[in-house]
Amino acid sequence: MKKLFIETYGCQMNVADSEVVASILSNEYEITEEERTADLVLINTCSVRDNAEQRIHKRLRELGAIKKRRPGMMIGLLGCMAERLKDQLLKDEPALDFVAGPDAYRSVPNLIEKALSGEDAYNVTLSKEETYDNIMPLRYAANGVSGFISIMRGCDNFCSYCVVPFTRGRERSRSPQTILAEAKQLLADGYKEVTLLGQNVNSYHYEKEGKVTTFADLMEMVALLSPQLRVRFATSHPKDISDELIHVIAKYPNICKFIHLPVQAGSTSMLQRMHRVYTREQYLERIATIKRVIPECSIATDIIAGFCGETEEEHQATLSLMREVGYASAYMFKYSVRDNTYAATHFPDDIPEELKTRRLEEIIALQQQLSLESNQQDVGKTFEVLVEGTSKRSDEQLFGRTSQNKVAIFPRGNHQKGEYVHVKILSCTAATLIGEVVGE
Repeated sequence: MKKLFIETYGCQMNVADSEVVASILSNEYEITEEERTADLVLINTCSVRDNAEQRIHKRLRELGAIKKRRPGMMIGLLGCMAERLKDQLLKDEPALDFVAGPDAYRSVPNLIEKALSGEDAYNVTLSKEETYDNIMPLRYAANGVSGFISIMRGCDNFCSYCVVPFTRGRERSRSPQTILAEAKQLLADGYKEVTLLGQNVNSYHYEKEGKVTTFADLMEMVALLSPQLRVRFATSHPKDISDELIHVIAKYPNICKFIHLPVQAGSTSMLQRMHRVYTREQYLERIATIKRVIPECSIATDIIAGFCGETEEEHQATLSLMREVGYASAYMFKYSVRDNTYAATHFPDDIPEELKTRRLEEIIALQQQLSLESNQQDVGKTFEVLVEGTSKRSDEQLFGRTSQNKVAIFPRGNHQKGEYVHVKILSCTAATLIGEVVGE
């Protein structure tokens, strides 16, 4: 068989998409881990931030040099960047043979044939129906313990800074039956954890013959498949996280006690410019409900520094909200303009780069402190940890994650990847819990 190398950038949804593409091509291609031996190289891209796109351009030039030494190699670009910059990419990147947007993966075999015959080969058409729900992903990128399942595609929120609705299209949800079938297959293959993925999983909504399935319903269905299957999800929008979902998370021990709830900014005025459709007070009310119903839940977030018009007062409001919530972790970025977004056409990118950098550094420094404080609260406690593999620092140490999505390191002993072990936390850093296995 021919060799296929896939390189994936961006979020977990892109990893899940790459596994779908690998499945589509599996009759003709088998996965290789070395691009220099590949007949086909696919780069699955992200357009959320400008620096991600710049890395892709650099990578395409590197692959172009390999292609010159390997006649017959083909290079394809997938995902959000392919959809957004199709014409520019085919013009500016001579090594590139074809591009396929996020809703066009079924057409990849045809695009390969077109490229081989010398035709223009691209398909970036967005769909209102495509969910790939009849394709069982090829889990080439998985660790055999944790797997991803895309439960929906697209986004209807149109936050003013975000390009996702333009690159991934409008929201549509998969049928719960196909999601459950995929989860059952993961169980049968020995997986111990599944993460349900969507741009905004809280708005999952599937209706057939008058019966509506909400995200809370779906979470309960997956949790009931097996008490040995951990269930996670990403990502949530604060406007849609319901009391029903919060109570379902609290009800089932195998639903992980971790919620990623992006806030983006801490002031209502900034949230309004971002079109986030909630206020600071409404966000904090959701946080308070989570902490009341699920006291052991850890909370993570996303934060943007230096969005259009950000005042020092608004920046300080973000810092104060971070302290009030006490996030366990966060993804933190400087704002970068994305074409086609509301912000790009209505707001000047008026925060100087050095000020963006300074504010981001303050956010990162505070989050380091909050992460350390959160982990220090776990010292002395015992957690169930799912073993994911060997620590990068020592073959004598294993690592895994708690239900709260915190990484724990502990002595190997006789334990193996995929086991559940109880670990007593003895010490910590801002990033890691350090402990020992107990109760053997």
